Amino acid sequence: MSGSNSSRRALTACEANNLIDKCWRCKPDWDHNRQALADCAQGYAKGTTGGKGGEIYKVTDPTDEDAANPKEGTLRFGITQNKPLWIIFEKDMVITLTHELVVQSDKTIDGRGAKVEITGAGFTLYEVKNVIIHGICIHDTKETPGGMIKNSDGPPGLRQKSDGDGICVTGSSKIWIDHCELSKGVDGLIDVTLGSTAVTISNCKFTNHHKLILLGADDGHHHDKNMLATVAFNWFAEGCDQRMPRCRFGFFQVVNNNYDGWGTYAIGGSSAPTILSQGNRFKAPDDAAKKNVVVRADAPESESMQWNWRTEKDVLENGAIFTPSGSDPQMTSEQQNCLIPAEPGESAQKLTSAAGVLSCTPGSPC
Repeated sequence: MSGSNSSRRALTACEANNLIDKCWRCKPDWDHNRQALADCAQGYAKGTTGGKGGEIYKVTDPTDEDAANPKEGTLRFGITQNKPLWIIFEKDMVITLTHELVVQSDKTIDGRGAKVEITGAGFTLYEVKNVIIHGICIHDTKETPGGMIKNSDGPPGLRQKSDGDGICVTGSSKIWIDHCELSKGVDGLIDVTLGSTAVTISNCKFTNHHKLILLGADDGHHHDKNMLATVAFNWFAEGCDQRMPRCRFGFFQVVNNNYDGWGTYAIGGSSAPTILSQGNRFKAPDDAAKKNVVVRADAPESESMQWNWRTEKDVLENGAIFTPSGSDPQMTSEQQNCLIPAEPGESAQKLTSAAGVLSCTPGSPC
């Protein structure tokens, strides 16, 4: 793609352009102080420390031959331990998962310094807290069978088949997904549902997928009313159709993202979510019928236009249309305190210029 983020990145020295990256990037000793990343979460996942304070666990074996009894040195063995761990990778590797990868609490999965690809199945975060997933490429996930799958450092448990999500977050809190690349799954790339809250999705690159980010399970799950989630500094690039994100019930800040088009819509929702769209760049597709940035679903217009969907500092290009609704929300202190200050939408491309997996070499700025 002419003028793409990756091309610009290759031509420039390390430059940290957004609030999160300025916390840790461009320091040549990053590999000697990996756990400093845990101090950098912003948005509603602020305070997420992942595996900080735990041991470093190094993935040396890319195989995934036995989901019930994984070998030490595999990713599956590390993520199922019932203790804080900071997980890194010995070398470049493609890990083709035979079953969903069930992540325990207090983990950081840190791909910096290696090219790490996850395919076949994705991550499941079920009723856990305090997880960071950083610097991982997740692609071509598919439905995988259930069976006996290790989900703790005890005996394996019986799991049902997985739907093929890239990252499925269920009933979990303090979850930070940063600098990942996600594409080509059979279901959602990131699903956050069923009582999950305190989630930030930041600095990620999304490509070639139909339904990208779901925040809220369905209109019948009212406990998602307490969901707080931040979508910040992401690049929605080629082949993205819809759900960037799709929201239900909760309170969502969508801030300083770069939308290089969409198929059906960019941001959608139902069940009266509050959505603050701030400082985003929305470049509409050329199709005259698809200029609307937002889609409100499953309610008559007389109801949906009462929902608090606000636009501030957004840039609308190529005929993009953002129709706001409702009024500026009266925020609780919890909702207010973790908002990321929005920069003007004209800055969105620069703020997302390093979105996706970074090329990090130990001893050099990342």
